[in-house]
Amino acid sequence: MAKPGFHQRLQALSLRQQQAFMAALTERMLPNYALYADTSGHGDLAGMRAILDLVWEQLTVKDAKIDFDLQAEKLGELEPPQQDDSFGARRALDAVVALSAILDTLRGDAPDAVLEVSKVSKAAVRSFIELTEGEDDAEKLAQLVKQHPLMEDENDFQDAALEAAEEEPSKKHVKALRKLGRNGGVSNLGLTLD
Repeated sequence: MAKPGFHQRLQALSLRQQQAFMAALTERMLPNYALYADTSGHGDLAGMRAILDLVWEQLTVKDAKIDFDLQAEKLGELEPPQQDDSFGARRALDAVVALSAILDTLRGDAPDAVLEVSKVSKAAVRSFIELTEGEDDAEKLAQLVKQHPLMEDENDFQDAALEAAEEEPSKKHVKALRKLGRNGGVSNLGLTLD
């Protein structure tokens, strides 16, 4: 019998496991937001951090009472300005979109949120490789993206996060996923604030 694929395994996770997986990916995208906020003067890293910390709290504290409608409102204010179409703004927006998807699952029904967050993170890496490699031939570029160390790292990271999320979502496992997501302060694009 064939082993289920990555997307089937993601969709087979309980809602709480999916939320932990998404939180780990969002955690790893946060340095991109931080760099954008730092260089552009737009955005609020502390605000993003606070909302993501509340998500982690919801995953570890059994009876946490958190108003995620309010958090979603606050998150809306942390988006990069719409007129900013820079690469940094788009990558900062990825972190906002990922965090928004988690909040959607905490506020109600968002069955495809886990796939969306996975795809957003991979698409960011693909965009970064396309930007930095300067390859015009579409076939060569596709091959380059597939074999690029950053994309291999992204795939390995998502595999590791999925394996960790498949464990029973105890406090210990959620903390381990959070640490994995922090990734030593290095984002999915290989960027860091240091």
